[in-house]
Amino acid sequence: MSKMNSKKILKWLNNIATILLFAVLTGMLFVVVSAKASGGEPEIFGYQLKTVLSGSMEPDIQTGSIIAVNPDGDMTRFQKGDVITYMEEEGKLVTHRVVEVINSGEHVMYRTKGDNNDAFDISPVLSENVVAEYTGFTIPYLGYLVNLSQSQNGAFLLLIPGLLLLGYSGFMIWKALKEIESDNMAKQHQDEEHESLSS
Repeated sequence: MSKMNSKKILKWLNNIATILLFAVLTGMLFVVVSAKASGGEPEIFGYQLKTVLSGSMEPDIQTGSIIAVNPDGDMTRFQKGDVITYMEEEGKLVTHRVVEVINSGEHVMYRTKGDNNDAFDISPVLSENVVAEYTGFTIPYLGYLVNLSQSQNGAFLLLIPGLLLLGYSGFMIWKALKEIESDNMAKQHQDEEHESLSS
């Protein structure tokens, strides 16, 4: 492999790494700002992004994942097999699968179960306590970063890769300018030599 081809490959890999890092940082910034602006869960196009901190829905939803849920619509519409997010009595949000729909007079209740759990959840869930439906969209492990970013120390730590990216971009611009300057000087030197030989 020639030196020129090696430089091209390294430059291509550097560009890919920079784009990926920039995309991750931009996404994290959006999630944090969105969460702060809404005073709660981050939202995008009407969908809420929630962090899953247990393994009860593995392997479909990994511990530490971010999931997108739809908070709109009639909360009595769900059928067996749907995955819902609901509020427990302690004020904790849970995302589990509906295994049975119970019609009790004026109320609709859901018996739920985590895919990775051996037993059904103890109490049926009132439709009034359902807050959203899981859309099937998930990003594994991103929830850990979101939780970290929402803490004071975590937000500060996230500045570090941003500053590194900024410094790296500045270095690459400086390097490119030096290469252009070096090429121009080499060309000028060649022109001078050519003129000397011609005279």
